[in-house]
Amino acid sequence: MKARNKFLLGGVLVLGTASYLMASSIDETATYYLTPTELAAKVADSPRFQKNGVKVGARVESGSIVRDPSGRELTFRMTDGTQTYKVHYRGVAPDTFTDGVDVVVEGRLDASGTFQATTLLAKCASRYENAPGQPGQYPAGAQHPASVPKA
Repeated sequence: MKARNKFLLGGVLVLGTASYLMASSIDETATYYLTPTELAAKVADSPRFQKNGVKVGARVESGSIVRDPSGRELTFRMTDGTQTYKVHYRGVAPDTFTDGVDVVVEGRLDASGTFQATTLLAKCASRYENAPGQPGQYPAGAQHPASVPKA
C-alpha cells in the first residue's frame, strides 16, 4: 500500500471517530428543562418520577421569597401560570434572583410536593437592557442611521 493511501485511510479513520464522538455526545450534553405543568403530568403518570433528578424552568411568584436569616437557605414558589411548586434551596442565591425573575432549578420533588433544589440559576437577559428613553435608544419613529452599521 502506498504511503499516500495509508495517510488518507488514517485521516478518514480519525475524522470518522471524531464525528462519531461528537454526534454521540450531543444527547448527553443537551440541556432540557420541564415546566411545572410538565413535571406535574410526569408525576401523575408515574409517582416514581419523584425520585429522579430533574431541571425545571419557571418564574418566581412575586412576594413568595422567604430567606433564612443565615442567608444560606431560602424558599419560594415557582409557577408557569398553570402549576405552582414550592421550592426549597440551600446555598447562596445568585445576585439576579428576585421576585418575578425566570429561574431554572435542578433537584427532586419530595413526597410533600416541595421541590428540593440543589442548583438555582436566575435568568437575567432583560436586567441589562436600557430602559425606554435611556441613552442608546432611538425615540419613537426614529430610523437607524444609514451611516452606522447595525450590530
